[in-house]
Amino acid sequence: MPAESAHAEQVYSTALRGSAAASSPIVASWQRCMTLYRLAPEEQRPPWRLTDGEFHLAQEVSGQLVANATDELDRLFAMLGRAGYCILLTDRHGVALERRGARGDDKDFHDLGLWTGSVWTEASVGTNGIGTAIVDERCVSVFRDQHFLSSNIGLCCTTAPIRDHRGQLAAALDISTRRDDVDEMTLSILAQAVRDAAMRIEINLFRNTFSDARFIMLPAGANSASALLAVDKDDLVVGATRAARLALKLDDRRIAAGLPAADALQEGRDATNGELAEAERAALRRALSRTNGNISRAAAALGMSRATLHRKIKKLDLH
Repeated sequence: MPAESAHAEQVYSTALRGSAAASSPIVASWQRCMTLYRLAPEEQRPPWRLTDGEFHLAQEVSGQLVANATDELDRLFAMLGRAGYCILLTDRHGVALERRGARGDDKDFHDLGLWTGSVWTEASVGTNGIGTAIVDERCVSVFRDQHFLSSNIGLCCTTAPIRDHRGQLAAALDISTRRDDVDEMTLSILAQAVRDAAMRIEINLFRNTFSDARFIMLPAGANSASALLAVDKDDLVVGATRAARLALKLDDRRIAAGLPAADALQEGRDATNGELAEAERAALRRALSRTNGNISRAAAALGMSRATLHRKIKKLDLH
């Protein structure tokens, strides 16, 4: 049986078993393709292409995004472009705005739809790195026969979403290839490269949006190196990256109300300390439960003295 026919049968048999979707984002995507977009895996279906007018409008709307991403696209191309990889930057609708690839690969990439003006959504071409990353709003790698359409099972792709200054999905950055020697370990290395590049693009967008502000990087232990606050001359928070919003529980309403940076950071420290205290409380309770309340044995199991355990019990109000 040809590989493409076998793949189509596998998609049908797997996607129709509803319980599988709960544990597999790929199968969940396959199910969306069949039920929501009415696609069939055996279809020969190239990506939709925008008209010239539609594409120029999309470029105009995303001009700031492209400007802030250019250096990262060039950096990825210098690393990978001449080795049979295509780098695509899309907007939040999956429209390929910019691409990088070696001239010798242009025909192959164009025929595959890895070209500017193509629309790489799930509705257009089924499960794929760009479209599925946009739907799930997370980093996605799709390896060969994880693609929905049988015509795309020769592709390997890995994609990271890019968020704007408010933490909202703004774009996607993708690396794709048809190289035969790419395995899942290689794809995981590429995935890290695309995540790092996407993070740097996010930081560029954030810094340029708040070009008159002072920037504060959250202390170590926050979600990532992209956890930044933008602060005005009065030390009020005027912007926060998504990582900072998650770490400090910030939203547009709190930022618009005029939140002092010191208050936001202190709340973040308090929340972290509270989480640590709860974790410590749980560990002590487990140790005391296992020893039936015997302080000496619980202290020995925890690797501390009886006096230290007594102090912690008092501090955490454990009885």
